[in-house]
Formats: sequence, structure tokens, C-alpha cells
Amino acid sequence: MDYGKLFVSLKGRAVGTLFPAREPAMNGRIEKRLPTSVPVYLASLEEPRSRERTLTENVSPHGARVISQRYWQSGEESLIAPLTGGTAIGRVIYCLPKGGDRFCLGVEFQDRTVKWGEHSNA
Repeated sequence: MDYGKLFVSLKGRAVGTLFPAREPAMNGRIEKRLPTSVPVYLASLEEPRSRERTLTENVSPHGARVISQRYWQSGEESLIAPLTGGTAIGRVIYCLPKGGDRFCLGVEFQDRTVKWGEHSNA
């Protein structure tokens, strides 16, 4: 599958209402995230051809913590495509430095749930 073309075709799609950014907090979660490393393609909705291949640190049907090579703004829209198939549009909730020029993103999927395939029970 050509993810570059797929990302470009999704660029203008509406993703719902943006809410104010919030800090990461475990006490406000509706569902538990599973500590699972899933290979994904990650791209900004603004620059879908500039994608990176990376991994998740944890996943749930409505969100994920993803490692990135760049800093992301809270509220920025992202495209996440697990290598097992499918694509989700998400909103960055937080971006924290991880060290070694990497960042951890908390991404929320508003429009749909994500099935993480054989990599998790989410």
C-alpha cells in the first residue's frame, strides 16, 4: 500500500472539534492503555508525505503513546497507520521530550476506534 498517497488523500478530512490541550494524566482515562510496541507510520495531517516509521509505547482503542523524531504541538492533527493495516486520524494531546532527540506523543482518536491487530488486545 502506498501510504504517501493515502495520507495525501486524507489531508482535507474533518476530524471533529478541537478541545483545549491537556496534560497527560492517568486518573482521567476512560480505558486502560496496554504497554505494546506496534510499528506505525506517523505523519502530520499538514505534511502527509513527510512521514516517519516509528513505534508505539502503549495503545488503546481510542489513543496511543507514539515515539517521534520531532516536536509536535498540542492540538496538531496526525495520521497514524499501523503496518498491519488501517489508518487513523488523531489529535496530539501532549508531546514530551524522551531524550536522544526523540519525543513521546499522546494521541487521541476522536472519530473511531483503532484495532491494533495481532500486536495487542486493544
